[in-house]
Amino acid sequence: MSRILIIEDEAAIRRVLVKILSEESETYKVDEAEDGAKGLEKATNEDYDLILCDIKMPKMDGVEVLDAIKKIKPEIPMVMISGHGDLETAVNTMRLGAFDYISKPPDLNRLLNTVRNALDRKKLVVENKILKKKVSKNYEMIGDSEAINHIKEMIEKVAPTEARVLITGPNGTGKELVAHQIHEKSERSSGPIVEVNCAAIPSELIESELFGHIKGAFTSAVKDRAGKFEAADGGTIFLDEIGDMSLPAQAKVLRALQENLIQRVGADKDIKVNVRVVAATNKDLKKEIEEGRFREDLYHRLAVILVKVPALNDRRDDIPALIEHFTAKIASEQGSAVKFFSKGAVKLLQEYDWTGNIRELRNVVERLIILGGNEISENDVKLFASK
Repeated sequence: MSRILIIEDEAAIRRVLVKILSEESETYKVDEAEDGAKGLEKATNEDYDLILCDIKMPKMDGVEVLDAIKKIKPEIPMVMISGHGDLETAVNTMRLGAFDYISKPPDLNRLLNTVRNALDRKKLVVENKILKKKVSKNYEMIGDSEAINHIKEMIEKVAPTEARVLITGPNGTGKELVAHQIHEKSERSSGPIVEVNCAAIPSELIESELFGHIKGAFTSAVKDRAGKFEAADGGTIFLDEIGDMSLPAQAKVLRALQENLIQRVGADKDIKVNVRVVAATNKDLKKEIEEGRFREDLYHRLAVILVKVPALNDRRDDIPALIEHFTAKIASEQGSAVKFFSKGAVKLLQEYDWTGNIRELRNVVERLIILGGNEISENDVKLFASK
């Protein structure tokens, strides 16, 4: 159940808002506060998914309430309620972190759309935080080779900055690990990291996925929907396989990078976003530029810092550590005892041609654990790790 707090000194407006929200959904639990001070007290002591806050109130005005709540619970979206004389102030509150504003008297459709979008945004932020806690250990960079240490050093230098990063390298090398490490070590680590696989989304849907859409923008757009850039506000967006993005979507991403503004599909209203962009590709983007499939101006915007992730064949010294890591991880996932690899088995695996890189190595380790003996032998590798 979504909990909503209404901070409004006019009892009539409070009643209207409560009635609208209560009739809209049985999953909304609505609380009220008749002034800013009481609203701040409730927001401090209880958990809310959304706060609707009037701007002009006694004891403590809405701008002060917004500033105070954003310091203690920045993840709660706040929608400001403005009278006609407060519109300029309402717009300014957006710069202070308000999600949106609605005018008095509230328009039904505008209010409900704003509430739904704000709750969707809160849900995405919470889901990302939960997921982040669960998966942070999945993004460790394993190895101590010269190549991997060079990348670790680059991450330490680049992560604390706001510089955009383009990660290149073959499939299966762990480009997403680099992206997550950059985010985890950045000033944005408390915010979300939102991943978008540009190759997995049909070209006709990529703009909606990235920037959102408004109701009626296309046939299946039955309600307003926030995009990935909005979900990543205050954090990082990771555009994986950006070389597969359509040219129209590239143009919109370029504008987002230049102006920090996006526009939902079908809308004419700009939305300001504060997002760090990290991109990755397995393609030669300079060749893609020559052949007219990738924008040169976007390339130069993205490639402020270039990180090249080496193929596994170029960091064979890391294979023993990777085998040990995957063995422990797989045993934990399957609830089984940890198996060990003989020196001969490890040496043989180091000599393989790993065209599928680390992803292929993990699959082979799992296969050997399932099919091999209690200790994985050189013979097990010859039998079950064949290409």
